[in-house]
Amino acid sequence: MGTLNNRREFLKISAAGAIGVALIGPTACKPAAIDRKSFGVGIQLYTLRDAMAADVPGSLKKLSDLGYKNLELAGYSDSKFYGYAPSEFKKMVNDLGMVVLSSHAAVESTGITPETAKAMADAHAEVGVKYCVQPWVNEPDRTIDTYKKMIADWNEVGRTMKAVGIQFAYHNHNFEFANLDGVVPYYDIFMPEMDADLITMELDLFWASKAGQDPVAMFNKYPGRFQLWHFKDMHTKQEPFFDVIKDDVCSVGAGVIDFKTILASKEIAGMKYSFVEDDNQGNGKTFEELEVSINNLTTKILV
Repeated sequence: MGTLNNRREFLKISAAGAIGVALIGPTACKPAAIDRKSFGVGIQLYTLRDAMAADVPGSLKKLSDLGYKNLELAGYSDSKFYGYAPSEFKKMVNDLGMVVLSSHAAVESTGITPETAKAMADAHAEVGVKYCVQPWVNEPDRTIDTYKKMIADWNEVGRTMKAVGIQFAYHNHNFEFANLDGVVPYYDIFMPEMDADLITMELDLFWASKAGQDPVAMFNKYPGRFQLWHFKDMHTKQEPFFDVIKDDVCSVGAGVIDFKTILASKEIAGMKYSFVEDDNQGNGKTFEELEVSINNLTTKILV
């Protein structure tokens, strides 16, 4: 009798277990989906400038669907962003679960008036950015004297931005590292003459690498001065060069830059935010390449 009862209990337990397995099914072995937005991956919108020119809302929706969180703009003009008033653009982005964090807005060598600087600062404050970035220096202006004049102007713009709660920044390419009559502008002019409180550096890891620079050595030499980074990869390691040649840009994690090693020094650098950028717009496959970058970042590089 005892044996029969034991057998009945065994069958009940076995049946319950089988039902439990059936209910759980094969999904029990699947890993949880990655919330890409939780990584705070940023995107520089210069990467999709053609798409933004054709369809701003649609392009932003695609970025949100891919999991990008923070936007760095590249479409400021006459106190508008991509043709939208600051509050309009900010709402469009926020409604998609993204944040307008930074903006590239150039101050040319001709300078900027206090009134123009204030208008630029006010528009950026309204759109909600934390950073406004000087992205470029035109080739005729890449002289020692013009660099010094521009940096003096940028310091004043940085002061105006600071007054409305925005940090001004400078984004490098490779030409700043070229030797100019015995002077290397990045190290001999930019870093010493930029007020470190008013201007932080947005280090483009691709262009610094193409100029033969070691980002970790830069962080150790100037700790805390690199709050923003640009992530873009390159297919090949070459001898240092200083012309802005974009042919070797590729998706983050698809090339030879050792991002994990560089990221290990982010505290020394003072890094707070980073943005994916592709100067070549993915060679005609913009969103496909942006999918590769964010997938590599959230599964291999930032983990």
